[in-house]
Amino acid sequence: MKSIVVKTPGGLDNLEVIEQAAPQPEADEVVVKWHATSLNFHDYLVTTGGIPVMNNTIPMSDGAGEIIAVGENADDWKVGDKVMSLFFPNWMDGKASIKKMMFISGETINGYITEQSVVKAKSLTKIPEGYAFAEAATLPCACLTAWRALMVEGNLQAGESVLIEGTGGMSIFALQLAKMAGAKVYATTSSEEKAERLKSLGVEAIVNYRTDERWGKTIARMTKGGVDHVLDVGGGSTMKQSIEAVAIGGNIASIGILGNGRKGEITFPKLFFKQCHLNGLAVGSRVMQEQMVKAIEISGKKPIIDKSFAFDQLADAFRYQETGKHFGKIVLEW
Repeated sequence: MKSIVVKTPGGLDNLEVIEQAAPQPEADEVVVKWHATSLNFHDYLVTTGGIPVMNNTIPMSDGAGEIIAVGENADDWKVGDKVMSLFFPNWMDGKASIKKMMFISGETINGYITEQSVVKAKSLTKIPEGYAFAEAATLPCACLTAWRALMVEGNLQAGESVLIEGTGGMSIFALQLAKMAGAKVYATTSSEEKAERLKSLGVEAIVNYRTDERWGKTIARMTKGGVDHVLDVGGGSTMKQSIEAVAIGGNIASIGILGNGRKGEITFPKLFFKQCHLNGLAVGSRVMQEQMVKAIEISGKKPIIDKSFAFDQLADAFRYQETGKHFGKIVLEW
């Protein structure tokens, strides 16, 4: 079987396809034949060396496939079941902890750009009914992050307002989930073409963050006081404007560092005055993922996939991601 590995010190030209023996399950394990994965910024950092990993680590945090072998005591699954991965394979339920987050798919343990792998039976969930593998592979990181930010931590209610930043996978999932819940959605983008697509998906208004550097104040004015929920994906590069955009008593979910966002400035008096909830979060638990799947099945919503690549085109897929042209998710399927 084939896998793609990261050769230290990383870099898209330093990814290598290798041959490995097919795995066999032990107790409490299953073997999954993977058919698809999707790109996340976390995966980009791993493959390019931004997050250092062990030599020969298999990257990619998302995976969707079918079970082809079941070990002893793995009674929740049977051969043929369609499943998807967990970003944190040890986080089943409850609050996050160091122990629950110790293992990270595609970083501290091997990920899913591989034809087969052994996985703990507890570290999988089913995929939504009617979903293709490529569609399901978009969910475990980006969609679960949006789900947790809005539904779990934000307790989103019908009639509330949400601001999404950009048109990456997580932001588009947040748009879809917010509309499912009956919320109003506002957005930022730098592309007129993307702005039109956002409008077609039901966004109330869009602000161009390149031509309007104080876009947070603009959002606050157009919503007559700010939005109830902001999903901040830029970290230091966007947080100051996210605080401007949020309503008094609103929620800001800090979930990304796109661009040059590792460090930045916060106007603390504004943060105090807004009396908002600023919550850093990373993906979620197995129970959250199962709840998300139930909601998807009820709604019938499908992910927006921008472009699909083949197994051995991982570097090409990331180079396409680098251009920023994508709207929604980029997948690889085999």
